Amino acid sequence: MKTTLLNRRSAWIGAALLALAGITFWSLNSARAADKKAPRATPPVQVTTVPVKPQDVPMYRSGIGTAAASATVTVKTRVDGQLDELGFTEGQDVKAGQVLARLDPRTLRAQLAQVQAQKAKDMAQLANARTDLQRYTTLIAEDAATKQQVDTQKALVAQLEAATQTDDAQINYAQVQLGFTTITAPMSGRAGAHLVDPGNIVHATDANGIVVINKIDPISVVFTVPEEAFQAINSALNTGHESLAVEAYARDGNELLAKGKLVLLNNQIDTTNGTIQIKGSFANPQHKLWPGEFVNVRLILGVRQRAITVPAAAVQRGQEGTYAYVVNDDGKTVRNQPITVAIIQDGIAVIDKGLALGQRVVLDGQYKLRPGAQIVESAPRQGGGGGRWRGGAASAPAAESSAPSNKASNG
Repeated sequence: MKTTLLNRRSAWIGAALLALAGITFWSLNSARAADKKAPRATPPVQVTTVPVKPQDVPMYRSGIGTAAASATVTVKTRVDGQLDELGFTEGQDVKAGQVLARLDPRTLRAQLAQVQAQKAKDMAQLANARTDLQRYTTLIAEDAATKQQVDTQKALVAQLEAATQTDDAQINYAQVQLGFTTITAPMSGRAGAHLVDPGNIVHATDANGIVVINKIDPISVVFTVPEEAFQAINSALNTGHESLAVEAYARDGNELLAKGKLVLLNNQIDTTNGTIQIKGSFANPQHKLWPGEFVNVRLILGVRQRAITVPAAAVQRGQEGTYAYVVNDDGKTVRNQPITVAIIQDGIAVIDKGLALGQRVVLDGQYKLRPGAQIVESAPRQGGGGGRWRGGAASAPAAESSAPSNKASNG
């Protein structure tokens, strides 16, 4: 009897446990189904936005240039002789007219003395011939000399006068040759290494000369730009009353080395590489530019006043062109706004169409966005997107990049 009761109780307990397990399983499945049916809210995307700002943007063309002396002279001797001494120090700044070298003058002094003696001899003969002519002129009046004798004496006097003129020319020539033994600087500039030592025999036909002088203040910088830039440069030249400004920057940084002006837009485009050569002239009193130095060069075409600008990082590119994510009026969502970019330079994009002043665009976090997405500002930047983005003019040195649009501004 007891065994039967125990079995019945165990059966009831087992049934209760099975029912409880079924209810639990049904509850869990119902909760899961409810979770699947109820959509989860998408969290807002954290982004950084900046305002669209007006800036005065300098429009320029850039390139890599080489500094070159504005004038170069290889100092050579004009007469043959032995080099006695040098009158300069290697690497020294020399002035025009400064003595650079002296040659042994003794041979040329002897030649000068020789032609001076010849003139003295001819002058003595001329004086005697003139005296004889005076005598013949007196005698012919007394009918003591013939006309032929007078004419012959006149011819002799003329001949000796011509001889003295030749002597004068020979003396001048000898003096000039003697002067060539003192070699002076034809211009002011920086002297290089001397190419011959004292004691050597130098010749007027020597190819190397004695020293090379480079004029480095002012100094020139020669660079090239693509032929596509010609029309913009030519337009800027024709519309302005002053020479276009040129700036030279260090190759390894943003240091402005010198400011100068355009002195040459070459008269033809190089058809082999499709570039045109440009030369700028720079005052160089501190010698920051040196012949042969590579520099980054800007040719300033003008300034675009109060241009609509955004940081270059805010410009996105898609299959249909360039666009930016613009914050809607509610301040919580964004839209995809097509834009037309005039030019991108110095980390700043100049916008022709699509944006208005005061709008805010997304600078960071665009890769998570889609049109209509909700956003939350992660780090507001009242001053803009950092780097070169600021309210003033954009003037930090950087290589110009091509705009993604089909047009480029000429400033």
